[in-house]
Amino acid sequence: MIFKQYYLGCLAHASYLVADEQTHTAVVVDPQRDIDQYLQDAKQWGGQIRHVFLTHFHADFLAGHLELRDRTGACIYLGAKAEAEYAFTPVKDDDVLEFGKMRLRILETPGHTPEGISIVVYDLEKDEHHPHAVLTGDTLFIGDVGRPDLLASIGVTADELAGMLYDSLHQKLLTLPDDTLVYPAHGAGSMCGKNLSSDTFSSLGVQRRYNYALQPMSKAAFTRLVTADQPEAPAYFIYDAMLNRRERPTLDETLEREHQPLPLDRVLRLMNTGAQVIDVREPADFAGAHLAGSLNISLVGSYATWAGTLLDPKKLVVLVAEPGTEQEAAMRLGRIGFDNVEGYLDSGMQALESRPDLVQRLERITAPTLAERLAEADPPMILDVRTEREWQDKHIEGSVNIALQHLQERLSEVPSDCPVVIHCATGYRSSIAASLLEKHGMTRVADLVGGFAAWEASQLETVGSAGTEA
Repeated sequence: MIFKQYYLGCLAHASYLVADEQTHTAVVVDPQRDIDQYLQDAKQWGGQIRHVFLTHFHADFLAGHLELRDRTGACIYLGAKAEAEYAFTPVKDDDVLEFGKMRLRILETPGHTPEGISIVVYDLEKDEHHPHAVLTGDTLFIGDVGRPDLLASIGVTADELAGMLYDSLHQKLLTLPDDTLVYPAHGAGSMCGKNLSSDTFSSLGVQRRYNYALQPMSKAAFTRLVTADQPEAPAYFIYDAMLNRRERPTLDETLEREHQPLPLDRVLRLMNTGAQVIDVREPADFAGAHLAGSLNISLVGSYATWAGTLLDPKKLVVLVAEPGTEQEAAMRLGRIGFDNVEGYLDSGMQALESRPDLVQRLERITAPTLAERLAEADPPMILDVRTEREWQDKHIEGSVNIALQHLQERLSEVPSDCPVVIHCATGYRSSIAASLLEKHGMTRVADLVGGFAAWEASQLETVGSAGTEA
């Protein structure tokens, strides 16, 4: 049996290829939308991908099940409670797929979503009765369990899903042997839970001992625990969860249409009709010079997550990128189902050499300089765009907290008649926020270089959650 995990760090997403060398049969579980790595690996050992499973309808990315179906003829499998526009084989408790030395047994494990499943993997060459691993999707993570609140707005309450999750864990997954390896669909950084480990796999015994949500407790206590203090889900999660149910164009079709250079005059016309211009360069490069009205969401950070949070999937997108990175920028939007890219600015910022009137620059300020300005008679406003929890833990005294995901709806709270210095933790989110304010006509904006980390590294005073100096 061949077993391989693929980990996509920018989305904290894990997918899997499980294959039998004897029958040359491969199964892919929870694939990302760009599927070439699975095809290349299957080809390398002479196998064929014949089956593709979704453990549930993912909310944070668009899965590659249709891409694999169209490229390989693979059959799609979903939990028995799933409803989708495309043809699929529904699977229920104890359904089995067996090929040569590999067996997959299905467990229905609702809770994160109603249709969720887990897949118990047996390596029959080693032990036909004892499982090797379990692919838990978003039911059980390393250090956490799936959040039950994402579908509360579309007909299933968080409490109802939490009760299902408790039963799935205690009646299904925790009945497996302690040495069963646990392979989830997400890791640290995913918003599908609140306490995910940076480890990408573990054993069930270790999780039984150390995972806070698996400790002995009643269903009511579990429900209170897993519904409390969940991170705010990005706006695109419902969009992706619904799109994963639908028949839609594949990524190859989308990228072929999207990968086209656009002359500057075409980009300007698109902007005038409401297109969203996204500059995907690093914050320092964006600050040095950028197209007025563009939004800086850099490829070096949580690009897809913030693009999905701040962009409208129904409006066209134009990319401004370093030459050679345009396809990556479009592909990473495609991973979250944003197939609305019209093209990219031909030659990038070089296209603006003859149009300095279209170029804007963003002031960047160091922590010591900001401290000096704050001591002046007319200090700038400090806008902290971290989450409320980050701000409450520690912040610069006098700063105003508006989390980046809410800045657009709260623009009226940012004064236009005084200088504003924006910061986040390290400088990624603050560059997005500064470009957003500029786009809405605020010109007296500066970005704190290095963010709050730089402020602390400069040994400047902060205020803790209790209002005391830290």
